[in-house]
Amino acid sequence: MVKILTGSQVSQFHKNGFLPAFPVLPVDQAVQLRANLESFEAENDGVLKGSLRFKNHLLFKWLSDLIRSPKILDTVEDIIGPDILVWSTDWWIKEANSPQFVSWHQDSQYWGLDTDKLVTVWIAISPSTIQSGCIRVLPGSHQGPDLTHEETYHDDNMLTRGQSIGDIDEDKAVDLVVDTGQAVLFAFRIAHASYPNQTDDRRIGLAIRYIPPDTQQQYSEQDSAALVRGVDNYHHFELEPEPRCDFDPVAVAFHKETEEIRRQILYHGTQWTTHRT
Repeated sequence: MVKILTGSQVSQFHKNGFLPAFPVLPVDQAVQLRANLESFEAENDGVLKGSLRFKNHLLFKWLSDLIRSPKILDTVEDIIGPDILVWSTDWWIKEANSPQFVSWHQDSQYWGLDTDKLVTVWIAISPSTIQSGCIRVLPGSHQGPDLTHEETYHDDNMLTRGQSIGDIDEDKAVDLVVDTGQAVLFAFRIAHASYPNQTDDRRIGLAIRYIPPDTQQQYSEQDSAALVRGVDNYHHFELEPEPRCDFDPVAVAFHKETEEIRRQILYHGTQWTTHRT
């Protein structure tokens, strides 16, 4: 029995590979999350870069609480079932009037996870509009074959390798406009992209990657995830500690340990030894 989504919405997700914007946070809570983030940035030499963009739920109690939000988990459970891990949290921040972009790509090509069930919950911490460079998706592309990617390493491309699908019919793409406090869901294999932010405000998004515990990592003998609902009967991932406060020493040390593992996974098969973005 579904908890949040209707049967029609679940069918729509499986058919199209995404669900359009729906509310997950009160606007004032999203505004506070932005304040928390920007306070941390101000104290640490500006914009989040490199490994600090990933797995921040190990550093911040407020983010650890967010990935365990009952409303979000109920929504994810409707898609992947009652046992849920968080594989990653990623910040996607485009500065005002910046050339940064995300080329067309499929996440499934680069993360080493042997599942089609990964669901991304992408939360807008500031408005994500066509002008600010919202996500664009190609409906149904998650059901087709893996698409050919070229690794460009373009300076303004926010992806680790600048990976890009060359032949996309833009006329079939859909813009996922998301207001502050809303989220969109999309599937692991769906082709998606986003263009530069042409507004005077930052475009701030948080992506939470949810997986079922039967998922396995193929690019590394080690990987970790946070158990946020149900049970893990498979033990394919080292379970991450839940921070008791911001910068809990145990969780911070664990985050440090994950940096090299994450780099090995994201740059599997390349010569890169540090995060490019």
